[in-house]
Amino acid sequence: MALLIYTPIHDAEDWAETLRQQLPDLDVRVYPEIGNADEIDMALVWKPPAGFLAGFRNLKFVHSFGAGVDGILADNSYPRQVPLARVVDAGLANGMAEYVVLHVLRFHRQMQAMQFNQRNRTWKWLPPVDAKDRTIGIMGMGALGAVAAKRLLDFDFQVVGWSRRLKAVDGVASFHGDDQLEGFLSHCNVLVCLLPLTPQTRGIISRRTISLLPRGAHIINAGRGGHVVEADLLHALDNDYLSGATLDVFAEEPLPEQHPFWTHPKVTVTPHNAADSIPALVVPQIVDNIRRCREGRPLARIVDLSVGY
Repeated sequence: MALLIYTPIHDAEDWAETLRQQLPDLDVRVYPEIGNADEIDMALVWKPPAGFLAGFRNLKFVHSFGAGVDGILADNSYPRQVPLARVVDAGLANGMAEYVVLHVLRFHRQMQAMQFNQRNRTWKWLPPVDAKDRTIGIMGMGALGAVAAKRLLDFDFQVVGWSRRLKAVDGVASFHGDDQLEGFLSHCNVLVCLLPLTPQTRGIISRRTISLLPRGAHIINAGRGGHVVEADLLHALDNDYLSGATLDVFAEEPLPEQHPFWTHPKVTVTPHNAADSIPALVVPQIVDNIRRCREGRPLARIVDLSVGY
């Protein structure tokens, strides 16, 4: 069996070496060194070009580098008879929880205002707010969102969650479905988006949904850039409806040099690194599916192509 690695952002050779260490007999090929395309029956990919995977007619399964698969399913020519697996990893969940907690605390402890005061050499005491009086709302209560919610509870924040389907997490008030979205948003001093990107969630952070947040709320988007209508977010920031936004993902990546997010005083930009896949932690999941495939057993962590996650 031959596995092809394609990624525009990861160190493909590092991943290939880790795979070879765990499966010495595995034929691992790193793009563009494909060899005979008909010998490729597995692919480990991140955001492959349109039509790329359709060129391998003997694929038995495709594995994503991470939890998200929208960059794969955005290709309309994806061979839908081929199973697609994703990563469900404690390392990813912990990394995302660190990112969420960091930026929630930056908002809670008013670091943006303090940094502004520092630049202007202004010594000004800012009145604190009790964590119990802050409500953090998480959109997307799957493997990543649930861990982030639990970490936030440790700081005594009020935490609410919203998902397309009902998800129960101890200590978290749960909302689900379109009918409960307005009620969820009305509570959120900080809105954290960790949703998968699907046709139903694209553009979910828009002028309408932003208007349902309490005035002065802060938005953290570490899901996908497609969740945010950027013009609507900028309008809310410029008109002081939102106090700020922390953005790790964007409609176009890398973020263009002239994009207003770079210099906006209320926006924090990070380069899509809220949670990264680490080979030593993730490769065992890939190896597990390779062994399942070899033995004719059902694959694990398979994506439901009808819903996109």
